[in-house]
Amino acid sequence: MAQGTVIHVAPGQPTYAVCVLGTETQLDVYGSAPQGYTSFSISASPGVVVDVAHTRPAKKNPTGSSKWLLNPGLEVSLKIRAASNSTGDQKVQISYYGPETTAVEALLCITGVEISLSSDITRTGKTKPPRGRKDQRTWTWGPRGQGAILLVNCDRDNPKSSTMDFKDDHLDSNDLKEMSLMTLSTKTPRDFFSKHQLVLHVAKSEMDKVRVFQANVDKQPPTYSMVLGPEHPSQALELLGGQHRTDFYVEGLAFPDASFPGLISLYLSLLDTSSLELPKALVFQDSVVFRVAPWIMTPNTQPPKEVYVCSLFENEDFLKSVAALTKKAKCKLMVCAKEESRDDRWMQDEMEIGYIQAPHKTLPVVFDSPRNRGLKDFPVKCMLGPDFGYVTRVPQTGRVTDLDSFGNLEVSPPVTVGKKEYPLGRILIGDSGYPSKESQEMNQALQDFLGAQQVQAPVKLYSDWLSVGHVDEFLSFVPGFCLQGFRLLLASPRSCYKLFQEQLKEGHGEALLFQGVKNKAQQKIKDILSNKKLREHNSYVEKCIDWNREVLKRELGLTERDIVDIPQLFKLQKGIKGILKAEAFFPNMVNMLVLGKHLGIPKPFGPIINGRCCLEEKVRSLLEPLGLHCTFIDDFYTYHVQQGDVHCGTNVRRQPFSFKWWHMVL
Repeated sequence: MAQGTVIHVAPGQPTYAVCVLGTETQLDVYGSAPQGYTSFSISASPGVVVDVAHTRPAKKNPTGSSKWLLNPGLEVSLKIRAASNSTGDQKVQISYYGPETTAVEALLCITGVEISLSSDITRTGKTKPPRGRKDQRTWTWGPRGQGAILLVNCDRDNPKSSTMDFKDDHLDSNDLKEMSLMTLSTKTPRDFFSKHQLVLHVAKSEMDKVRVFQANVDKQPPTYSMVLGPEHPSQALELLGGQHRTDFYVEGLAFPDASFPGLISLYLSLLDTSSLELPKALVFQDSVVFRVAPWIMTPNTQPPKEVYVCSLFENEDFLKSVAALTKKAKCKLMVCAKEESRDDRWMQDEMEIGYIQAPHKTLPVVFDSPRNRGLKDFPVKCMLGPDFGYVTRVPQTGRVTDLDSFGNLEVSPPVTVGKKEYPLGRILIGDSGYPSKESQEMNQALQDFLGAQQVQAPVKLYSDWLSVGHVDEFLSFVPGFCLQGFRLLLASPRSCYKLFQEQLKEGHGEALLFQGVKNKAQQKIKDILSNKKLREHNSYVEKCIDWNREVLKRELGLTERDIVDIPQLFKLQKGIKGILKAEAFFPNMVNMLVLGKHLGIPKPFGPIINGRCCLEEKVRSLLEPLGLHCTFIDDFYTYHVQQGDVHCGTNVRRQPFSFKWWHMVL
């Protein structure tokens, strides 16, 4: 609630004060009383409402006026009904009674003014002057919550600019669409601002997190001048008396992070400047709190809008397959040219595409990973632009590892865990499980950023047992008809061995894995089943996946019915430090591209039985009853042999959630 000062009166001479419409001003009747006086009465102009609290009238006269006893607990407050037409035109008269027969009078001359900041605290996308004065100092979550929202203006509307809009001092009509409107309404006597001043300000600790621009509508076209921002925490406003409306446009400069909870308070202070010899005195203060919109990831279950993939010298057939799949899914295909990718094919690892949202605007935002390989410039050069934002985090400490690539960053569909709802899903990141000299983990700067967004509470999984170490190597999500509305797919050596064992019993032990792959040694089902070393490797992998299985069930509120085991084998290979790490033995079918009901699955080149790949048939039998369509894509030499598959080589911009993040109950 806005705050004013306490008014003290002086018996025998008039006192002048300012009261702001919609606020309650305290009047010090007890402390201003002459010594020895024991009671008082009070009368006021029709435009002033007087309230005497915490005590009953000591005496009520036939005329209707009342006397109150003076005591230390006395509280008298004033409210004005409307703004004044002239200075001091509203009167309050206090009569003190005591030992003398004649009452001692104290006159208070009030100037009523209307001063209010209004913002979209109801989150409707519109800013309306509040009915009555609402408390705008608090920001609350939930469907009945209130509080204004800011977007980080992180796109680049001007193609000639070399930076994001929030670093550009020039504003245009496109910028205004991404900024939050805040309106100052004033109604005062004509000469009011000759002795008073309004100052807009922000805490110095927050001035680098926000910029505020004031609209000058007297010029055509209107111009906008920055009044608050970095190195500029306050601005004295030049205002005229009378009735006026002044619009301000507010933008965020920083996303929530470890040192910034995302809340920014803007203050408006009314100062008394009537004395040239004395410092300015604070008369009234109002404030509005904004929350910076979080960056939000979208899961596989959200409808696809655009698919991104790199063009390489050797992946023409792969591109054709992905293009055909995107056409079926009715989404766009964006191909990164050879000269842009610089032979870096791992589109998934370079970035994650999410969005930010306020009631007035939704903006896709690419989160650029710190891996900085061939595609390092792609998010800035090819994605940052009009209505497409950009954010990154540069680790301040520690080296960048494979776990900092965004194949190691996934998000679940919406889930309910016990009584706790996660309507935007939960972020999943791979971790070392336990620290050691050789272990890796996602850089703390990235973890801090993801956690600070609050709305998709991250879950750590154990992924450092993999050679590349990414969570997308053993899990995926697909739409599904079940209680949760999706299915979790997990790579499963156990399922693969079971399938091969069944085929052996049916007399297909001679069927060959890798049939049709050039320059690749083929292996019989019976030889794979009798390979003890491979069995040991996959027994270890199964334990690692089972650990994650239990974490996912617990943290996402899943049951075994929500999980589909996808047959997959792994092999352990010595890495750079001589440590055994797991790699997919054949193209990793869990590492798939999910485009609605259409799935682009790495072609496993499994044993051909009765003219069909038994691995493909098994996966079809698991997923097609869910209403999904399986397309198997050959990525063997273009991606698989380099320790990645279809998901690693693609990326998807998806439709934002219909659920509004500010409706969450944290």
